[in-house]
Amino acid sequence: MAKAKKIARREYTKEDVKALKAHSKARTPIAKISKQMKRTVPALRAKAHQLGIGLGEAQRT
Repeated sequence: MAKAKKIARREYTKEDVKALKAHSKARTPIAKISKQMKRTVPALRAKAHQLGIGLGEAQRT
């Protein structure tokens, strides 16, 4: 039987939030942000929603 993958949760630091806001302003594709920050796309979307910012190329204005 395969072992279940353990979920490793990491808190967002002030630097992480600052970087996320910068990516939002620059309209960086979310897949690229995900690889750079080593976080999943749903996790980034959830944090962006909490912060009230948009992510990705196609943001609503």
